[in-house]
Amino acid sequence: MQETTAGQTVSGEEAELARAEVGRREITNMMPAGGRKPDPPQSLPEDPPEGIRVYPATTNRTLERPIDYDRRPPTNGDHDPLWQNCGYYPKPIEDRHAVHSLDHGVVWITYSPDLPADQIAELRSYAGERYVIVSPYPGQDAPVIVTSWRVQLKLDGAEDPRLRQFVDQFRISELSPLSGNKCTLGVGRPESAG
Repeated sequence: MQETTAGQTVSGEEAELARAEVGRREITNMMPAGGRKPDPPQSLPEDPPEGIRVYPATTNRTLERPIDYDRRPPTNGDHDPLWQNCGYYPKPIEDRHAVHSLDHGVVWITYSPDLPADQIAELRSYAGERYVIVSPYPGQDAPVIVTSWRVQLKLDGAEDPRLRQFVDQFRISELSPLSGNKCTLGVGRPESAG
């Protein structure tokens, strides 16, 4: 799908992202992790990676009970009061904690557990970066899926250059209602990235 804006042809991904904004029912003020000032959010990219999907705003309330999500891995919604600490996890993590981290501006890289070891090592290297979580996700429908709040991209492998583009463009995104609120002092003990 292409749209024309002020004489320019804009791809479907760019047009969809250009219309995205924080939803009216999404909470945008909260004390950040550790009580420190949030990191400033970055603007949405004008040239997002080809193939992204932008999902509608919902709510981002904290709930102390199990939560069913429409997508696997989920992209947004209500979540646990505790967020997932950033880093690399060799085992699956709870959706409800990861979604809270997405709300803080985190990019969550998930991979099929049968991904070759060299590709897992490549993904693991991203876990040393700020605002990134990497974990396996059994049952996902692509070898690698990269997710930020309301935005997701499915990839055939870790070597796809769109992965780097997505992480750089959607980490601490202004679309995340509580972007910049850190991903430390939450749940989980990540392993070292290297």
